[in-house]
Amino acid sequence: MKKIIFSLLALPILGLAQQKITVEDIWKNYSYRAEFVQGFNVLSDGQNYVDIETTKDNIEVLSKYELKTGKKIKELVNGNDVVINTRKLDLKTYQFSPDESKLLLYENSEHVYRRSPKANYYVYDIASKKVSPLSTKNKQLFPKFSPDCKKISYVLENNLYIKDLETGSELAVTTDGEWNKIKNGWADWVYEEEFSRADYFDWSANSQYLAYVRFDENRVKEFSLEYYKGGLYPEKYTYKYPKAGEDNSIVSVHVFDAGTKKTVTADIGSNTDIYIPRIQFTNDAKTLCIQRLNRLQNKLEYLFSDATSGSTKVVLTDESATYVDITDDLTFVGNKGFIISSEKDDYNHLYFYDLNGKLTNQITKGKWDVMEFKGYDEKSGTLYYVSTENGAINRDVYSIKLDGKSKKRLSAKDGINDFDFTTGYKYYVASYSNANTPPRYDLYSIDGKLIKVLQDNAKLVDKMKTLGLSTKKFIKIPVTSGFDLNCWVMKPANFDSTKKYPVYMYAYNGPGSNECNNGWDGNDYFWHSLLNQEGYIVVCADGRGTMGRGRAFKHSTYLKLGELEVTDQLEVASYFKTLPYVDGSRIGFQGWSYGGYMASLMIAKGVGTIKAAVAVAPVTNWKYYDNIYTERFLRKPADNASGYENNSPTNFVKNIKGKFLLIHGSADDNVHMQNTMELADALV
Repeated sequence: MKKIIFSLLALPILGLAQQKITVEDIWKNYSYRAEFVQGFNVLSDGQNYVDIETTKDNIEVLSKYELKTGKKIKELVNGNDVVINTRKLDLKTYQFSPDESKLLLYENSEHVYRRSPKANYYVYDIASKKVSPLSTKNKQLFPKFSPDCKKISYVLENNLYIKDLETGSELAVTTDGEWNKIKNGWADWVYEEEFSRADYFDWSANSQYLAYVRFDENRVKEFSLEYYKGGLYPEKYTYKYPKAGEDNSIVSVHVFDAGTKKTVTADIGSNTDIYIPRIQFTNDAKTLCIQRLNRLQNKLEYLFSDATSGSTKVVLTDESATYVDITDDLTFVGNKGFIISSEKDDYNHLYFYDLNGKLTNQITKGKWDVMEFKGYDEKSGTLYYVSTENGAINRDVYSIKLDGKSKKRLSAKDGINDFDFTTGYKYYVASYSNANTPPRYDLYSIDGKLIKVLQDNAKLVDKMKTLGLSTKKFIKIPVTSGFDLNCWVMKPANFDSTKKYPVYMYAYNGPGSNECNNGWDGNDYFWHSLLNQEGYIVVCADGRGTMGRGRAFKHSTYLKLGELEVTDQLEVASYFKTLPYVDGSRIGFQGWSYGGYMASLMIAKGVGTIKAAVAVAPVTNWKYYDNIYTERFLRKPADNASGYENNSPTNFVKNIKGKFLLIHGSADDNVHMQNTMELADALV
C-alpha cells in the first residue's frame, strides 16, 4: 500500500501579517518545489560521468565529463545522429549497455500498471551511429542487456523475447502469454504493487542462461474500473486483483539456455499456494537463487537451483511468528557467500552467510534498525548502510567491514542522510535535509573530501525567509503502551500561549511507514505552513506499527490492524487536549489510503476527542484489499475474522459524531472505490 500526498483547503481563521502561502502556489504553480540533481549518470569506470546539454541550435548532445573537475572530455552522441525514419529520438530517454557502446532509447511510453511502462524501444550503436528498433511487433517492456551486450531480453504481449544484436534475429522464449491469463517474465498486479517488482527475469553472468518467472493468472478473480474520458459511455478496464483470502497466480520458475534453446523448469516444490518474490543468479552462472515465501509470509526460503537440471536445495530459511519482509538486500560476495538483512534478533540487521547457508557472522548489531543496505565494496571489504542508530526520526550513513568491525558514522548532521555510491566506490553523492531545511546534494570522494556542491536549493531557502514560517519541532509523547511516540509540531509563527488554537492532526501509520521524520517534507511542509498561517497547530505522530524502532514496535499491530494505531493517535489527541493553548473541542484528523482508514476510525472511535476527519481513499474493510499486503499483517479472513471486522470503519458508523469528509477517486486501481461505497452505504 502506497501513500499519496493530498491537500485540502482549511477553513479561514485570522491569518498572519506576512507573505501569504496559497494552495495554488503549492499545488498548481509549484512555487516552493525543491530542486534535485538530475542527469547525473556516472560511467562504469567510476571516474567520469555523462550529461545531456542542448546547444544554441536546440540540438541534444550527450557528452563525457570528468567527475572530479567537471571538465568536458568529449562528445559521445549528437542528437542529430539518433534518427529513425527521419524522426529524431529523444536522447534524454537513454540507457547505456553494460559496456557503454550502445544506447537504449524509447518513445511513446504508456503505463500498464504503476511500474510497467511499455514503449517503442530502439538500439543506437555509438560507433556506427546506427539506429534499429528493438522489435517491430508491438511495444516492449523491461528491455535488459545481457552482460556480454550481444543480446537484449524483453517482454512483449505477455511473452519473453531475446533480440540478438549481432544477427538482428528475434527469438520468442515463450509463446503462451495472454492478457489476464499467462504472463512470462512480468509480474501480476499484486506482485508489482506489494513486492515492488515488475520485471521477473535475470541473465546469468556469462549471458548463457535467462531465468524467468511465469505467472498463471487464470484462477485469479477480475476487477473492473470505469474510466470517464469524455465518451458517451465510460471505458471499462478489467484486470486481475486477488483480494484477501482469494486465489493468487500459480507461479513457476524457468531457465532458458540461449545456446541450446532449451528451457528447464526449476523445482520449487509441489505447493502452488506460495510466492516467488525474487529470483537472482549467483556469481556462479549455473546457480540461480530463488526466494520462496509461504502464503502466510512468515517463512522465507533461499533456494539454489541448478540452471541445467532444475534441481534445487534450500540453503537458508528465515522464519518469524509474524511476517518476514522482502528486500533487495541479497548480495553475493565472490564465491565466499552472501549478505542478507533480517529482523531475527528483534532489530533489522545485516548478516553474512557462506554458500552452504552457514552463518559466518552477524555484521551489524544494536538496538536500532538498518533501514537500507547501500552496497558492498568487495575490493576494500566495506559495507555501507543507512540506520536509525541516532533515533527513528533520523537516518545516518555508516560503513563497516564484512567481519563487523571498524564501524564508522559517515554522515555528520542530524536529519535524513543518504549516500549514492558510484561504480567502484570512488565517489558518492550525499543528500541531506532536515525537517526545516530543503535538501542539498554534494559530491564527495570516498575519503569524505568535498568535491563540489551539486545543488543547495539556496533560492528556495531565500524564498522561505520571506514567508515567516514557523519551525517544525520534535517532541516525545508518553502513552499507556509504555512507548514514547515520536511527534512533530508546527505552531503558527505568531503563536501566543494565552490563546486557544485548533489542532490539525495528520498521519499515515501503516505498518513500516513513517511520517514523523527529521527530513524535508516537500509540498506538505508548505501545506502545513498554510494551515499555521490560518491559525492551526499541525501535529504528526508515528504510532505503533511504524518502523525504525525494532521488531516489537513495528510488529505489534499484527493480526489487529487499526486497533493499536487508533489508540495511539487518540492518546496523542488527548495529550494536546490538555495543553492550555489548545482548543480541546476543535481537534481534527486527516489521512490518505492507510491514513484514510485511520481517519475513518478516528471519527468513529474518538467521539468527544475528534471533532472532524478527512478520509481520502480509505480502506474500510481489509477484505476488500489485496491479499499480499493484507494477509501479511492479518492472515486470511477465514483465519482471523475478528481482525477484519473489529476495526472495520463500516462497523462503527453509528458512533460517528462530528464532521466527516469522505473522498475517493473512481479510477483508483489500488484501494478500490468499493471501500468508500460500502462505507457510504453503511452511513445511509
